[in-house]
Amino acid sequence: MNPNSVRTGETAGRLSHPPDKGLRPNALGLGRIVALGLAAVAPAYSLAVTLGYVVDAVGVHTPSAFLLGFVPILFTAFAFRDLNRAMPDCGGVFVWISRALGPTAGWFFGGWVPQVATFIATAALAQVAATYLLIAVGLDALAQNPVVVVSLAVGFIALSAAVAVRGIELAAWVQYALIALQIVAIGGFCIGAVSAIAAGTAPSTGPAPSLDWLNPFALGDPSGLVAGVILCLFIYWGWDALISVNEETTDRSKTPGRAVVISTVILLVLYCGASIAAIGYGGVDLITSDAAIDDTLSVLGTQATGEVFGRVITVAIGLSALAALFTVAVSTPRGWLSMATYKALPPSIAQVHPTHRTPNTATWWWAGISAAAVVVLTLISADFIGLAILAIGVLVAAYYAVTAIAAVAYFAPELRRNPRRLVVAGILPLLGALLMIVALVASAIDMARPEYVGEQILGVGTVFWIGVGALALGVVVTLAVRPLFREFFSRRTIPVGTVLSDDFVVADPATASVHPESKEH
Repeated sequence: MNPNSVRTGETAGRLSHPPDKGLRPNALGLGRIVALGLAAVAPAYSLAVTLGYVVDAVGVHTPSAFLLGFVPILFTAFAFRDLNRAMPDCGGVFVWISRALGPTAGWFFGGWVPQVATFIATAALAQVAATYLLIAVGLDALAQNPVVVVSLAVGFIALSAAVAVRGIELAAWVQYALIALQIVAIGGFCIGAVSAIAAGTAPSTGPAPSLDWLNPFALGDPSGLVAGVILCLFIYWGWDALISVNEETTDRSKTPGRAVVISTVILLVLYCGASIAAIGYGGVDLITSDAAIDDTLSVLGTQATGEVFGRVITVAIGLSALAALFTVAVSTPRGWLSMATYKALPPSIAQVHPTHRTPNTATWWWAGISAAAVVVLTLISADFIGLAILAIGVLVAAYYAVTAIAAVAYFAPELRRNPRRLVVAGILPLLGALLMIVALVASAIDMARPEYVGEQILGVGTVFWIGVGALALGVVVTLAVRPLFREFFSRRTIPVGTVLSDDFVVADPATASVHPESKEH
């Protein structure tokens, strides 16, 4: 690195701000960006479909699994916060990993891996939204018809794209309403369940709720706890989507980072509270029964709150999936906009609507690919999307771990001089990365078992083939596109550097030129 490129921390912070890409600045405040992050996780849907399996793995210690699973998420969130403060770019992990670890790592771990996970999740979210909303309006028979479900799912994808193209403010207000409904639904269930427990009318015959449920060391089966924590990675995943709107927020170097930490803490409170209420109300046997394990919140919600509010919970789960779909329609195209800005994707992807100031071309491409994914995955097998969802944990752990490692590498020069920075920007993210890697390896070993979910190919679990196959295919694709994007892969658009480097300039997608204000004069 050129010794003249070394600069002070104050100058580093100033130079790292990217110039305008054509998006609308200062459109979102802290409240709306937190809502966007929460909506991306789809807490009502995630809790409904995951809680039963976590209880099956660890029983009454499910709240402790949520607590333990939160630890690597929180440590990784610190890495996201600090990297966003240094490089508040809508490309997020793509830009950060490319800057710290190189373009190949950036394109693969910051581009391919999260995008594959997102497209699998998109297909599932669209189907879930269609199915639950059909059931909520009493059309149970149509909810069993794959043609109707897929058609409605494709319609929801188109609607999400239309809202996203219309403007970030509209998308944010929609998310406000949808996340509020989810919190009301989860909170209403907790109140109904706790009231029944207090009145002695709950169906559970097990022990009353105890603080011991929050103690991970009270569980005698470590393997069960590991399995529960791995499941929790999926239930927390998605909060990082809010980073994609950092260039459209007030104080973009600080607000998204604060929102990351706030949203993850809110999720922890929701999940621990709901799991304690559910286990105290229904007990392990009811939650893990065939009738409830796949959709715990809907089954127990109706029993605890009555038919009317139970219907509200069902609607909330469907709208939870739809809210996450809306968020993906906002976040993914902005990631592509950034990649095209740095010439890691075709330049046409970087087109921004002149009035709405949204990446309209990328958004409609996202909609088309997502619709095709729903149709193709459904045609492969009615169960394929469900199996693919189980493989997402491997992909999520991979890019979260590498992002945390990128943070340690990027801030390394500061860590030697500042003990506080050593802990917050070095030790904690590194621990988060190590925990993610442990989760990845343990999850992959578990998925490779032929008896895993009862599906196997050549004696190896089908879910393993999907997860590892997605990673292997990504390596091939990354190598194949290198000749197409020579400027990016030759480190000319995002040179490798640290927090003390000043050689990072940002191109404007509208003019394909370099903004002079991105350089120090």
